[in-house]
Amino acid sequence: MSEKLDATRRKALKFLAGAPMLPLGLASTSLLAGCGGGDDAPATTTPTSPGGGTTTPPATTVAFKDASFTSMPAPSLANPAEMATTTVGSSMKVNFVDGSSQTYKLSYQPFFMTGDMVSDGKGGQILAGGYFDINNQPIMDASTGTPAQFYSDSPDGTSLLKIDGAKVDGVKGNTVFAVVQFEYTTTDQAKLVSMYGKLPSPIAILTLDQDPATGKLKLVKYHNVDTSSANGLWITCGASLSPWNTHLSSEEYEPDAANPGTAQNLAFAKNLYGTASIPFNPYLYGHLPEVTVNADGTGSIRKHYCLGRISHELVQVMPDNRTVLMGDDATNSGLFMFVADKEKDLSAGTLYVAKVGTGFSVNPADPGADLTWVKLGHATSAQVEGWAKSHTFADIMELSATDPALNATPDTTFTKINYSGATQWIKIKPGKELVAAFLETHRYAFVAGGSMGFTKMEGTTVNIRDKVAYSALQNIVDSMVLNNTAKGWNAQSNINVPAAINAGGVMQHKLGGGQKDTSGAAINSEWVPIHTQALIVGKDIAADALGNTADPSTIGNPDNLKFSEKLRTLFIGEDSSNHTNNFLWAYNVDTKQLSRLMSVPAGGESTGLHAVDELNGWTYIMSNFQHAGDGIKAAVKTQVEPLVFANYRNGLGASVGYLTADATSIKITK
Repeated sequence: MSEKLDATRRKALKFLAGAPMLPLGLASTSLLAGCGGGDDAPATTTPTSPGGGTTTPPATTVAFKDASFTSMPAPSLANPAEMATTTVGSSMKVNFVDGSSQTYKLSYQPFFMTGDMVSDGKGGQILAGGYFDINNQPIMDASTGTPAQFYSDSPDGTSLLKIDGAKVDGVKGNTVFAVVQFEYTTTDQAKLVSMYGKLPSPIAILTLDQDPATGKLKLVKYHNVDTSSANGLWITCGASLSPWNTHLSSEEYEPDAANPGTAQNLAFAKNLYGTASIPFNPYLYGHLPEVTVNADGTGSIRKHYCLGRISHELVQVMPDNRTVLMGDDATNSGLFMFVADKEKDLSAGTLYVAKVGTGFSVNPADPGADLTWVKLGHATSAQVEGWAKSHTFADIMELSATDPALNATPDTTFTKINYSGATQWIKIKPGKELVAAFLETHRYAFVAGGSMGFTKMEGTTVNIRDKVAYSALQNIVDSMVLNNTAKGWNAQSNINVPAAINAGGVMQHKLGGGQKDTSGAAINSEWVPIHTQALIVGKDIAADALGNTADPSTIGNPDNLKFSEKLRTLFIGEDSSNHTNNFLWAYNVDTKQLSRLMSVPAGGESTGLHAVDELNGWTYIMSNFQHAGDGIKAAVKTQVEPLVFANYRNGLGASVGYLTADATSIKITK
């Protein structure tokens, strides 16, 4: 091999953190500096030895041109073991401007499985995914007869980051951190009672030892974040890394304040406070928590109450450090935007909801529809938190399940809305409009004229170079389907899909500046979605031999979305009962190539997606899964379910980890 090709090989392997046996190491000023953006100038590097000393630089280096992924086949009953675990059969090809290339296989590397005992960094151990109450005491499960701490089977949103000056005992290489949140746990440990939404969601900070020579990450410390200052957390789902290096969490499926005394809500409050004597306050949940990581691997959290009380999923902050685009994981949901008053500070700002114009379509061949924006109001987080603690639903509005205009004494002062797939009539109390905008955002946004007709709009992400944002529609049903009034459809939304697509799809939004809201006031952002169009849509099928009811050759029920600027790739994680195994996909926005990268265990959901273009010179794709074995299709249940349960603590465990390079197969061409 020539010296030039040797340098190319080593540089290519910095794209994804390699397996520990890779005999290489490069300084952080590597290939990624010249990747993407059309920059084809050569990148120079200085190799380092595993011991930290320097060696003579290669005489020639080669600039990156582009990269692509080779798709893996979907697992099948020909090998049930592959259906019962994380399976990676994909590869990545990196091309260089001199015509050389490198292809290598990918593999999956977990940090832990929930239920593992891991180091707390203080000489002791802590339960990975374990639940704690507001006093940071373990929440115990006595369902098996032997009390044991609850732990989650549903890790979700993950951020990977570094902090200047970080120093944690036990780290031998580079100190980096991951923030991981746990959405819920499916059942008690006896698998008899549903625990969905009955436990306050934990968030952990992982201290990771990054090998400078290989990029491999190793767990050193697990720190459970104290969430008491945020009143505990409610069903934390997707997450994103802010441009200022904080973890932006979520609270989805906000509890309905019109009906606060449900069994789920009361169980949540009892588990949070350790007593049934403290009442449940629904207005404290459905907001945006933000985690700040400290240099010692600890962290703090604060909850922002002014970004609308909606079913928060995975938000995206734009490069201006002020504009936040938010999906809304609900029926009769909207596309929301928040513009902060100050950069890197979400504690005050203006909330908007999109108004969809004519021409909306989920057919990628159609031109799509323009978007305008309805201003809902301006507030500070402190204001809204104060309202949340001082208001009940009855203080803000009246509600009726039937039309008050038809009463014996007609009342025509109520407004008909669609909320969570049902028709309601509401009347906002005089002077409470702003309170309603921030605490009853779904109901108020409908009254204000927003297009509240989407279903399960989940992850959002941004392609900065092209000024395009992407939103996942986990499915396209109910309130999106024309004339489906029994499921919440309304003409006001302009969202008029002729037929349901259970497999869902991904929308793309063109971004621009110089926009005005529907009242004529200027919107202070250059990153406003102004047009929406379908990008890629799943395909419903009759059940196949594996029980798939969505075509396994393409996406089904997209949920997590993250975009890599360097790779020009949209990564898509699935949340589907329509695919027997859910998949992680890579979609190149230039070539339109869709590649299946990974399959998660049958019954599980692909979560925790985070595409990291550069961290000390290495590129990572973070990925978790949830609830392995949950509702496995009858077509494969006998063959696959026992294997899943054997792999993942009888279905109670789930993995947190990342995709990495596999050094067992390296192919170099010139």
